[in-house]
Amino acid sequence: MSTSQSIELFDSTLRDGTQGEGVNLSVDDKLRIAQRLDDFGVGVIEGGWPGSNPRDQEFFKRCKDLTFKQAKICAFGSTARDINKVKGDVNLNALLDSETEVVSIFGKTWRLHAEKGLGLDKATNAKLIEASVDYLVQAGRRVIFDAEHFFDGYKDSPEFALEMLKAAQAGGADTLVLCDTNGGALPHEVAQATQHVLDTFDLPVGIHAHNDGGMAAANTITAVQTGATHVQGTMNGVGERCGNANLSTVIPNLVLKLGLELSHPVDLAQLTQMANFVFEIMNLHPDDRAPFVGRSAFAHKGGIHVSAVMKDSRMYEHIIPKAVGAKQRVLVSDLSGQSNIRYKAEELEVSLGDAHGAVPKEVVDRIKEMEHSGFQYEAAEASFELILKEQMGSFSPFFEVEDSRVIVSYEREGHNLADAMLKVRVNGEVEHTAADGVGPVNALNKALQKALVRFYPQLSTVHLTDYKVRVLDGNHGTKAVVRVLIESNDGENTWSTVGVSENIIEASWQALVDSLNYKLMKSEIKNKNIKKQDM
Repeated sequence: MSTSQSIELFDSTLRDGTQGEGVNLSVDDKLRIAQRLDDFGVGVIEGGWPGSNPRDQEFFKRCKDLTFKQAKICAFGSTARDINKVKGDVNLNALLDSETEVVSIFGKTWRLHAEKGLGLDKATNAKLIEASVDYLVQAGRRVIFDAEHFFDGYKDSPEFALEMLKAAQAGGADTLVLCDTNGGALPHEVAQATQHVLDTFDLPVGIHAHNDGGMAAANTITAVQTGATHVQGTMNGVGERCGNANLSTVIPNLVLKLGLELSHPVDLAQLTQMANFVFEIMNLHPDDRAPFVGRSAFAHKGGIHVSAVMKDSRMYEHIIPKAVGAKQRVLVSDLSGQSNIRYKAEELEVSLGDAHGAVPKEVVDRIKEMEHSGFQYEAAEASFELILKEQMGSFSPFFEVEDSRVIVSYEREGHNLADAMLKVRVNGEVEHTAADGVGPVNALNKALQKALVRFYPQLSTVHLTDYKVRVLDGNHGTKAVVRVLIESNDGENTWSTVGVSENIIEASWQALVDSLNYKLMKSEIKNKNIKKQDM
């Protein structure tokens, strides 16, 4: 492999990716992703299979009205079904009707599929591939031939698999793509078969890998190292069964690790945003542990690790996070040492009261004690900031709840109603209030905000956006300790708080109180900064 090797990226998120379980994209969704992929720098975007459904037909129709900066939109389909009716084949003509400059078609290269699946002998299957490719080429299309099940076919019969590639070449195919359709190949098998193809053909060779054996990214990199110059995959690895080669993993490895040039340079600093954008449009939860782009990809928890990273991040990070648009994070837990807490204190601009930045032992012990009892500050940085500032004497609660009661009633037809009554003290003044809600937590939240909004109008913008409960020790049944994580938003910012108790209402209450205290603390800081600027 030469470092001057130029790689063409072929994104199949809008076609192969939509075959993944739980993925369902509207035409508008697909158009938005296509334009974002174009902005990112992908060379070829496979938009769908126009011969299979009306939605993809509409996608290609609407694409004609859009301007893409550099990406070529590609329509996908199969070879003709009947060697005697190639020109009248509905699928092939649907590809032409899509009016894309590039088309990709797949053909059978595993003898098992050709003979048992289609009932075709080797000669007929080869003619079908050649004639289908030729028909599209004669119509002025660049044809990318996807050799379906190539690696399984190659293991079964190298002669048969290569004969099908020769048929595609004879038809005028521009690129031969070797597909690990079942996702079961290993890197050494990919290397061997790819090398044989490269030695046999004088055409660009590509790789299309699935992840059923967990090897899709590795197999893709191996094929490129062997000499493949065309890479297919999907953003975030979405796709049928276990998914496809993950382009958000493959791309940075190609560029940062192998030092390869792409035929269309990508904006690698936008990779994390690109990946999260696709997750958001697909309504899928981001993979926190995804390489390069996951939230945990550059997160450090162990005290020794953090101490080293603070001196030189290369000690525990394989790349600079910002190269892929990611951010280094330090977590606080019962594994934390002074380094973790000092890092977070600096990040949160919390003074530790020591010229050398040393963290008081009682602060470290307190945080470890809280984590040991079930509090999780990794996912609740707002609660961590409050406890850190409280320990350092720079924060005190803005209100005090003197009494609270919740009554839950179950009416007919399954309605669950709750009434919450509170007595809250603010600056020496006591406020009595009550509110009802759908369940006790909702009622408590409404009552607390109702009691406080007279004193703190800024709380009127705060609302809950997420609520999670986790049982920490299921062996104790309904007496088990639970941890509640609450996410809040005020229209501009989002923050998370935590509560822990054997009583789920009490745990929720702790998180709710932290959430409102955090909002008030940030508002106070903001107001002080504004006053300083006006002076």
